[in-house]
Amino acid sequence: MSKSLASAPLDAVACCSPLTAEPLGAAEAAGVVPMLKALADPVRLRLLSLVASHEGGEACVCNLLDAFDLSQPTISHHLKVLHSAGLLEREKRGVWVYYKVAAPVLGDLGALIASAGR
Repeated sequence: MSKSLASAPLDAVACCSPLTAEPLGAAEAAGVVPMLKALADPVRLRLLSLVASHEGGEACVCNLLDAFDLSQPTISHHLKVLHSAGLLEREKRGVWVYYKVAAPVLGDLGALIASAGR
């Protein structure tokens, strides 16, 4: 799922209808689920945190390998899942791909989840 497909329903849900105000519609829920599934994996949750806390707010795979006992292709796969879910942005520089958190999307997801506690 592309970033625009993943974030469009989330934007509408997070800004306009807290979870406790009215039930999510099928399309709205379908837009949020890929992000939640991506974050439900401990490796991907840690990767998102590592990218967000990395100097300059961005990191490449080469910066993340030491934090895991996983191969570079496996780390790249998890980063791809986070990107496909709309949670990470990426930019290719030479042979490396640099990732940074898609802050607006993550903020909307956080607002949606936080609204359930109100």
